Amino acid sequence: MNNKMVRDDREFKSGFISIIGRPNVGKSTFLNRVIGQKIAIMSDKPQTTRNKVQGVLTTDEAQMVFIDTPGIHKPKHKLGDFMIKLAINTFREVDLILFMINAEEGYGRGDEFIIEQLKNVQTPVFLVINKIDQVHPDQLLVLIEQYKEMYPFKEVIPISALEGNNVERLIQQIQEYLPEGPQYYPSDQVTDHPERFIVSELIREKALHLTREEVPHSIAVVIDQMKKEDNKELIHVMATIVVERDSQKGIVIGKQGKMLKEIGQRARKDIENLMGSKVFLELWVKVQKDWRNKATHLRDFGFRDDEY
Repeated sequence: MNNKMVRDDREFKSGFISIIGRPNVGKSTFLNRVIGQKIAIMSDKPQTTRNKVQGVLTTDEAQMVFIDTPGIHKPKHKLGDFMIKLAINTFREVDLILFMINAEEGYGRGDEFIIEQLKNVQTPVFLVINKIDQVHPDQLLVLIEQYKEMYPFKEVIPISALEGNNVERLIQQIQEYLPEGPQYYPSDQVTDHPERFIVSELIREKALHLTREEVPHSIAVVIDQMKKEDNKELIHVMATIVVERDSQKGIVIGKQGKMLKEIGQRARKDIENLMGSKVFLELWVKVQKDWRNKATHLRDFGFRDDEY
């Protein structure tokens, strides 16, 4: 439900950006700098989608979706060759590629192989030189000339992801190259990792456990919002428990709200263990008549075909 296009503004820009480069060039540091502390809500669970969204940055003017792709390296077997082809095909599907290098390490054979692969795509490529705080400006100029001779980069932008130097300029340049488009993700969503699904399951588990005899499986849970509060080690979760009948709503809420409070307390403990952070959990209860017999509701509430 959260992946629906939530706005369509002709002046609004949006697009997918792939970050590539050898190991340890600072891709993760860059993403954490761009997304901010909110990216702390993460999971390393494998995804079923081919392109894994690592971070989503939404501003008033644009939404930038940064994705990960299979690592590019010289293949040593058929599987490796297949993965490289997969990565190259992905490059054709994104709007922009950021080729990140480590200024301190300089040019390497891995970079040569990556550049050879980039010659097969039409997607614009930025050269992002990271860790510029570790080298002398003269070294940087030599490095820039060396890479520019090998590939016609659309932009060459030196940054320090750790210190934040020039990162804002890079974001502005990315926005310039993005096409007009819709907002693909809600403004508060900063990653497509499955935390929302896991959190909804934890809440549903507690609700089913505490009301098992009276409300069999007529419960779904929708995460309305999940975000880390600014400058606080606190994750704010707002969720709605969906039931089929008014009588079930009364049971889930309980006398003087005691049942809902108990569900919230038990779920909050599990969510805090999952997130490794304090959680403020707000729960509501909503009646959606006969939702289990409506395919659209089932999909919206996160149920797979094999569950109904």
